[in-house]
Amino acid sequence: MRPYTFTQPRAVREALANAGTDTAFLAGGTTLVDLMKLEVMAPTRVVDINRLPLRGIKLDRDGLHIGALERMSDVAADRNVRRDYPMIARALELSASAQLRNMASIGGNLLQRTRCGYFRDVSTGCNKRNPGSGCSALAGINRTHAILGTSDACVATHPSDLAVALVALGTDVHLATEQGTRTVPLDRFYALPGDTPHVENVLRPGELVTGITVARSMWAPNSVYLKIRDRQSYEFALTSAAVAIEWRGRTIRQARIAVGGVGTRPWRLPTVESALAGRRATADVFEAAVRTAADGARPLTHNAFKPALLRRTLVRALTDLAERR
Repeated sequence: MRPYTFTQPRAVREALANAGTDTAFLAGGTTLVDLMKLEVMAPTRVVDINRLPLRGIKLDRDGLHIGALERMSDVAADRNVRRDYPMIARALELSASAQLRNMASIGGNLLQRTRCGYFRDVSTGCNKRNPGSGCSALAGINRTHAILGTSDACVATHPSDLAVALVALGTDVHLATEQGTRTVPLDRFYALPGDTPHVENVLRPGELVTGITVARSMWAPNSVYLKIRDRQSYEFALTSAAVAIEWRGRTIRQARIAVGGVGTRPWRLPTVESALAGRRATADVFEAAVRTAADGARPLTHNAFKPALLRRTLVRALTDLAERR
C-alpha cells in the first residue's frame, strides 16, 4: 500500500474541500481497502466520511430516501423497505456475506469496482485499471464476464446486485461537490466501457454520493430479485433479474425489468417490458417476451451459456411473481 494522507471531517463541505482526482472517500471500506492493498487503487488522499450526516431511511410521498452511509444490512431489515420495496431487501440479502453487509454502505455498494480477476491482478493487462494496457479477459478465462454492453477494450461485469434492483425501480442518485449539488437518474449514472473503460460513471473529480431516492410506484411492492450463481452464498451473479410488475387482475399493466451478471452496467430490458405490457401472465407470454433479452449479446469463449441462462432466469422470476397473485 502506498502512502496517503488521511482525514476524518465532520461536515460535507469539509470533506469536499480540495477533493480531486486522487481523493478516495472511505465509508465501509470493504472494497477500497482491498484495492489499496493490491495497489490497484493508489489515492494520495483518503477521506473518512463516516462522521458525515449522510444517514437515514425515510419513506414519504416522493418515494424512499436512503442516505449514502446507511449500511446494507440496516436497509435490508427496514420495515418500510421490506413491505414497499421487497426487491431492494432481497438484492441486499443476496449480496456478499452478513459480515460485509454490516460494514458496507449503500453509496459504496453503488460505486464498487468490478470483480474481474484481471482488474485485480496488477501483473496483467487491464484497460480499466491501466488505460491502454489491453484486456486480458478477451483471450483469457472469461466465464463470469459480460455479454452486453461490452467493447474490444473491456468485458468486465458490473458487480452490484443493489444497482440492478434500483435501476429497475427508477432511482435518482444525489451528488455533491464544493460547487453545489445535482441529481442523476441511476440508469444514466453508469458509463459503457467503449474505448474508455476506466471512466465507469458520470462522477466528477471530488464528487460525493450523498444519498438516493427510489420513486414511489404501483410496481415496487410487486417485485422480485432473482440471482443465479455458482454457489448459494458469497458469490457474484452469473445472471440476475430484477422484475417489478403493476397488475390489473391477471394482466400485466406495466413491467420494469433490469438484469445483472451479464452487462457492463445494470441492464434495462425495454423490449421485454413492452412485450409483457397488456398481456396475461402465462408461461407462453413469458417465453415469448424474453426472446429478445439477449439481443446484441457478444458471448466470449467461456460464457456462451449466458444468453440462454438469462432468458431462463427471467422466465423464472416472472413465474415467481405471477404465482404470488
